[in-house]
Parts: sequence; C-alpha cells; structure tokens
Amino acid sequence: MSSVDLTNPFLAPILQAVAGERANAVVLIDGPSGSGKSTLADELVAAWPGESVPVLVRLDDIYPGWNGLDAAVAHVTESVLLPRAAGRPAAWQRWDWAAGRAAEWHPVDPSRPLIVEGCGTLARANVLISDVRVWLEADNAVRKRRALARDGATFGDHWGQWQDEWEAYCSRETPERWAGIRLFSPDDDPSRD
Repeated sequence: MSSVDLTNPFLAPILQAVAGERANAVVLIDGPSGSGKSTLADELVAAWPGESVPVLVRLDDIYPGWNGLDAAVAHVTESVLLPRAAGRPAAWQRWDWAAGRAAEWHPVDPSRPLIVEGCGTLARANVLISDVRVWLEADNAVRKRRALARDGATFGDHWGQWQDEWEAYCSRETPERWAGIRLFSPDDDPSRD
C-alpha cells in the first residue's frame, strides 16, 4: 500500500466513482493548464483500488507543438478511446518536443483501467466512451504561476497562444459540462501543477 492520503478531498470522490465502475474503467481529467491535473492523475494511479494498475496517458506527451491542442484531442479520441471502447488495439504516439516531430507509439492495454489527463480530454466525442469524468479548476493567477514554475520561460513565451487555443476548445466543447466530478485546486497547494 502506498502512502497516499485516501481522505484527500481530490481523490475521495474519484475513488468512490471508480469503485462503482467496471474493472477497466476509463477516467478523464480535464481543466486548464496549471490546475493540478498531472498531480491528481499521479495520486489517482498510486491510490487506485484493485490489483490492476491503470495506464496513464498524458496529453502533454501528445500535443504536436504549441498549436496542437485540437490535434491531440483528435489523436487520443481516434487512436486510444474509440478503438479501446470497440475492443480493438489502441495506442498513442508521443510528440518529441525537442525534435519537433512525432516519435514512438505506446500501446494501451484494454484489460487495464485507463486514466487520460490533460487539457482537452473532456471533448464531447469522449463522453460516452469514458466512465468517470473530472474537471479540475484553479484561480487563473495561481494556474499561471504553477505552469510557469513547472515549464519555465518556454511556456511563458507561449502562454497567450495556449490560452487562446484553450478558450476556443472550451467555447466549442463545453468540457466542464460533461464532468461528473468538479474540483477546485486551492491557492495554497504548491504541489499541484
């Protein structure tokens, strides 16, 4: 057993929801950059009930560059979630940010639970092919501070560009609407990124 705090207010509602789902449940975690999605996903993997450890897919590993939110959403839907839901082989392709090109493929075992986290996971196309949907929010100033602390000046140079893509996605997909669990990450929790 890990040292994960199972009374964590972020984990408790998700673990409760997962307990009522099938053994290979699909959990989607969405929210704006810097809200704490990656940290929450890591904590969820560590606290997952049952014997099978979930496969964790991070959209940060898939976005094909700073204008890649929509492409990553389409990729995870078409290459991971739809094939998996249909019982077919599923996989995702990593984007090599340093080389600026697509890299290796990663298979997704359909018998294991799946957690997909990142900006764009709660697109409408993913609602019916997922079991638990989480929206994580944080104050805008806190989010930006966390994101820039995590990714440094590189993200700082692209913050406005990414925010424009994020806002267009939110306007088009209304992701928060599809969440069964809504959480707010407090200002005083610097571990959340």
